[in-house]
Amino acid sequence: MLFAKKKVETALNEFSQSVKPISLYADAWKRLKKNKMAFAGLIIVLLYFIISLSAPVLPLYPYERQEMRHIHLPPSFENAGTVRLRVREAYLVRLMEREGRTEYTEKERADLAEMRAELETDPVHKRVYILGTDILGRDVLSRTIHGGRISLGIGVVGTITALLIGIIWGAVAGYIGGRLDNFMMRIVDIIYGLPYMMVVIVFMALFGGRSIYLLFIAIALVSWLTISRVVRGQIISLKNSEFIEAAKSVGASTPRIIGKHLLPNTLGIIIIYSTLSFPGFIMSESFLSFLGLGVSAPMSSWGSLIDEGVRGMELYPWLLLVPAVMMTLFLFAMNFLGDGLRDAFDPQGKNRM
Repeated sequence: MLFAKKKVETALNEFSQSVKPISLYADAWKRLKKNKMAFAGLIIVLLYFIISLSAPVLPLYPYERQEMRHIHLPPSFENAGTVRLRVREAYLVRLMEREGRTEYTEKERADLAEMRAELETDPVHKRVYILGTDILGRDVLSRTIHGGRISLGIGVVGTITALLIGIIWGAVAGYIGGRLDNFMMRIVDIIYGLPYMMVVIVFMALFGGRSIYLLFIAIALVSWLTISRVVRGQIISLKNSEFIEAAKSVGASTPRIIGKHLLPNTLGIIIIYSTLSFPGFIMSESFLSFLGLGVSAPMSSWGSLIDEGVRGMELYPWLLLVPAVMMTLFLFAMNFLGDGLRDAFDPQGKNRM
């Protein structure tokens, strides 16, 4: 039996040399990998998402569990009982220096002896708080990771909402044009004119209390406005192109033209917008939580943790530094990734890799 080899068509350049064809996205991925800062940002973002999604199965202490004997313990790799005893001894040394004495009182000796006994017998004191504890004795590492789930969830909700609503809204308005375009974009302008913070406060007042779901809805209400304008502009610039006229000549329907021909040609700018707007949604949530309009206890987010840390930053700086550093690192990574994607999807730009 004879087997025929399948011929693979290759393109030829001006020197009649075969050139392997490459798609836009494969070319963009190749350029992105050459951008070290953008690729490092991609790795950091993926690492954040993996850790956040794995939080329920990670060996972490429950983020809501309180241990009042472990309040305000500094970051350490030693067990909590040892750290607690050392902090207490350091406090008593300062107290004796201030009072001008050189020995412990009977009560102080009894307290230290009780702490040493508890260290040997109580398994709770065997815990290790790598990033310390807060005012209620809760593990800062666990609360930061679980808080990241809320903050990243806000970013995902805002981005998905922007893509689902904004792309459809902008594509329909841009392609149909005329009165429908004018009507749809005036709605966008009206929503843009609403004060964002006032919308959130009204939501809280109407439905009562603070809720993560209300926060999702409040951010979703405005997250799609900018992308709808961006997509509309791209659609308007493409809808009179030759390939669209060819699709119309063969009887392609309006949904098919939008979905199969126009939107794929705007996917690059949509991806770029998504990566650049993702940090904005997280910052919005953090700002609201900092003002007390975000998630309610015992849940936490990076914004609420920073709010708690600001109150005791002079005495317990780790309460502010840990969530602030975690959020700042993620925002930098997302911005580097967004800039890298912008350069990767712009082959004619000045920053072509």
